[in-house]
Amino acid sequence: MDQGRLTQLYTAHVRQLEAAYAEALREHGYDAVVIHSGLPKPRTEFDDQFWPLRVTPHFQHWLPLAESDCALVITPGKRPKLIWHRPPDFWETPAELEGSHWQSSFDIAEVASPDAARELLPQGRTVFVGEDRARAAGWGFAPEHVTPKAVVEQLDQLRARKTDYEVLCLAEANRRGAVGHAALAKAFRSGDPTEFEMHIEFLRATQQDATETPYKNIVALGENAATLHHVNYRKTRERGAGSESLLVDAGATYFGYCSDITRTYVKGNAAAASAFASLVASVEKFQQQLCAAVAVGDKYEALHDRAHFEVARALRSAGVTNVSDEEAVSAGITRTFFPHGLGHSLGLQCHDVGCALIKPRPDNPFLRNTSTITEGQCFTIEPGIYFIGSLLEKLEHGEHAANVDWKLVKKLATYGGVRIEDDLVVTGGASAMRNLTREFLPA
Repeated sequence: MDQGRLTQLYTAHVRQLEAAYAEALREHGYDAVVIHSGLPKPRTEFDDQFWPLRVTPHFQHWLPLAESDCALVITPGKRPKLIWHRPPDFWETPAELEGSHWQSSFDIAEVASPDAARELLPQGRTVFVGEDRARAAGWGFAPEHVTPKAVVEQLDQLRARKTDYEVLCLAEANRRGAVGHAALAKAFRSGDPTEFEMHIEFLRATQQDATETPYKNIVALGENAATLHHVNYRKTRERGAGSESLLVDAGATYFGYCSDITRTYVKGNAAAASAFASLVASVEKFQQQLCAAVAVGDKYEALHDRAHFEVARALRSAGVTNVSDEEAVSAGITRTFFPHGLGHSLGLQCHDVGCALIKPRPDNPFLRNTSTITEGQCFTIEPGIYFIGSLLEKLEHGEHAANVDWKLVKKLATYGGVRIEDDLVVTGGASAMRNLTREFLPA
């Protein structure tokens, strides 16, 4: 990573945030904002164990510091101030900082206690953004000034369009995630690893602890790929078709920014394996066509609708269905095989904010991106075709059962399903988008 360029882009990022926050505070009648980094949450009320800290995203939008009980003070016209909570602690030490490019943009005050932090907070009309209302009350904030919905929604909108610094971080997160995917593809093709072993291998290859990943890795062999979020890894070796397909949905982080990448692999020489391999190839092909179709000004939901026609075409080509693409879509057949949305916004959160302000149509209940495509957005494109038992059973006993080759479905179901996912940034240029994932993990 070019540290000079990183610092330059980060400095510009902070300047943009300063201007945007000043406008938001003025609109809502505040003089300053205090953004709390957060506190670890108890796992249950019955013991003294805590979940790893998930930093308040508005805090990480400014700086990549993942430590608890810190505060960022933004006052228009003044340098941002970081109140860095650094208590003496012999139980745990903070994680080593990966970079220091951000520190010169802030006035930094180190404190040993929350009471010491309170003395450094601004006077006047100030809003608190964070989850911990007890901390906000302890710092003197009235409830109506703690994470007010209108303020947070406006700040969330700032995250919908990425700065050049954020794109750099997203690209690096993709590079790191691609290393893990390449390692798992090699392990799967050359051996017989368990799901759990591949999960551990992904962490090793990407040099991440499980708490650093943007979400728990999805590693699914065979029929387990029909579970969209399969995270209960088998520790025993599979035999037959159950070991001939692999779906990996896993990513990495860089300065808080996420990658979210999915690939599906198949091996074996049986007729069913060849049929499933053809289906994987079909999804791979039309996924790239959907990526290439991204255009500023179009509705993302329209791209999702197009994906259903591509699914219909792939199912018909594979011999799974025997009806026209139009009928497969209108009859809801494609929704049995592709029940989720085409993608979602991506950034500091895997399912980031800013691109789902309106509800999708009733027939697209799981679509997480309903925006008009705009320059600067980052989102995923992740179509799939799955053989999900409960959904297939409903189709098999419905009025469109005769439109499906159930013998072929039964054979393909042992391979679970296929999903291909890339992370895109909308550039607005001649090509309209930049595929961050394919830069590091080509087909």
